Amino acid sequence: MKRLLSCFLLVFNIFAHAGRAADIYVSPTGSDFNDGSKDKPLATLNIALRKARELRRLNDTSIANGIHIILNGGRYQLTEPVFIRPEDAGTSTSPTIIEAAPNEQPVLSGGIEIKNWKKLATAIPSLSSKANGKVWVADMPMMGDQLFNFRQLWINNVKAVRAKSTNGDLMNRILSWNKTEQTCWIPTPIFSQIQNAKGVELLIHQWWAIAILRVKKMEVKGDSTKLFFHQPESRIQSEHPWPAPWISKETGNSAFYLTNALQFLDEPGEWYLDIQKQKLYYWPRNNENLSTASAIAPFLETLIRMEGTIDRPISNIFFKGVSLQHTGWLRPSHQGHVPHQAGMYMLDAYKLNPKGTADKKGLDNQAWVGRPAAAVEVSYAEKTGFENCRFEHLASTGLDYHKAVHDNFIQGNLFKDIGGSAILAGVFSDESTEVHVPYNPKDEREVCSHMQISNNLITHVANEDWGCVGIGIGYARNTLIEHSEIENISYTGISMGWGWSKSVNAMKENKIIANKIHHFGKHNYDCGGIYTLSAQQGSLISENYIDSIYKASYAHLPEHWFYLYTDEGSSYITVKDNWTPSEKFLQNANGPGNIWSNNGPQVNNTIKEAAGLQPAYHYLLKEKMIIDNKHSINSE
Repeated sequence: MKRLLSCFLLVFNIFAHAGRAADIYVSPTGSDFNDGSKDKPLATLNIALRKARELRRLNDTSIANGIHIILNGGRYQLTEPVFIRPEDAGTSTSPTIIEAAPNEQPVLSGGIEIKNWKKLATAIPSLSSKANGKVWVADMPMMGDQLFNFRQLWINNVKAVRAKSTNGDLMNRILSWNKTEQTCWIPTPIFSQIQNAKGVELLIHQWWAIAILRVKKMEVKGDSTKLFFHQPESRIQSEHPWPAPWISKETGNSAFYLTNALQFLDEPGEWYLDIQKQKLYYWPRNNENLSTASAIAPFLETLIRMEGTIDRPISNIFFKGVSLQHTGWLRPSHQGHVPHQAGMYMLDAYKLNPKGTADKKGLDNQAWVGRPAAAVEVSYAEKTGFENCRFEHLASTGLDYHKAVHDNFIQGNLFKDIGGSAILAGVFSDESTEVHVPYNPKDEREVCSHMQISNNLITHVANEDWGCVGIGIGYARNTLIEHSEIENISYTGISMGWGWSKSVNAMKENKIIANKIHHFGKHNYDCGGIYTLSAQQGSLISENYIDSIYKASYAHLPEHWFYLYTDEGSSYITVKDNWTPSEKFLQNANGPGNIWSNNGPQVNNTIKEAAGLQPAYHYLLKEKMIIDNKHSINSE
């Protein structure tokens, strides 16, 4: 804790430092041929970083008190990720601070604005009759010589809905799943000629995750239709045992909907992209005028990549007051998406027969996973941070501190309207490492350590991949998650740990303290307000306020939700003084050394009232989502 405190006091002193000998200005109306002065700003952050890099290379005397790259307000459309490398690193006395100009909001955007909308003049085949006269169309630009593809669309920064077979929150139920054939039976869709549509996808709800499968072929047999899928997701989906499609007479089979066909465009707010013809169709909502609206489709998957090496890490670079918006993620369109847990997608997975591995005798499955793209990706970095930034309108992860990251902080930020997780930190499993193998590298510099995540508001995240989380911590040590508020989320609030193992690993001394977590589990169960996995010596979960889990309409087991959930292998964790409305907790296949004390409604109200954002960060509360009254709340 002393190490964390000294690090962040240093950072705050840096931000407050009055001397700004090297200021580089950037403006959307600037020019990269300018000198970067206040009167002649540059146009791009990349060129500003190059200018700063040259000042450091030449040991210019102006940088003694640091470098401030000051972004004027407005939208910066990025054509490539901003790459921050070892040569950009600052020092404790001369940091690089990338910040908003006073009282202005710069937006780094990975999106392309779609213009020249026209109302569709004549009916076209496959479009539903009730959509006639209501749908607008725009020609899509080519991206270089490539067709433009995307999976998200924002109209006036409100996410539109990719056309799907059910309206609103409704879903249908699968009839059966054949693992040997790798096929699925569903009720025959009512849409005409849908079996001939190209690019259709199946989104299926299964336990604590969803899967997205590209449909290869449909065979209509009266009131039932058989779906075949593309590889590799077809094999992975049918061979992996956890989480699998749910078949139950008591609680209903797995829910699903089909998406991405013009036939499904049948209500306001829906859109469809004809990739081959490069035409975008959209049915505007009542309050939208496409003649004047801002319509943005994502082009980039990552806006900022900060990456050093194990021996030359990035250091002393800080972002303050910057907004990061409009990213996409196309892997599901190319390879499907079958997650294992917390959004980590399976590269390979299958059932073991007979059971057992060297580390875990009863293990019945193996899996290898990849990591979803993030708007900001950081590896091999120390003493960096994000403060008072906005992460909004993003397809996948918001901010990801991955490998060999030490003494970094994420403080006072907004994470809102994100398809995946808001924050990830630490290794989960490298692609070559089976997910149940404990991670404990010989070179301890690889391990994420001394990360501080505090006073962030996380709302309306995991709104596409329902199995993602608010904050996800993999193998990490000395991590502090405190005084954040997490609300309106599809699954778990804070997930800490990986590996499903009691074995000693890289994790230890992690702390989750005084967070406010509410209105979670909107779609997926087997979840917790706070959830843990594996051995984490000396870790602490305390003084958190957890309340209000939604009644998920399609949960595989309607009662399988928890306020606090220590799952497989969780060991050496102290759980105490957490306020919850009831003692709805689960300790599943835990290891030794856990201590539980004084958790539940009897906890002193002062703990409940102190949890969440501290007063200096209450300005974020205006960004909270309106509570979804269509979904009722569980009580027990």
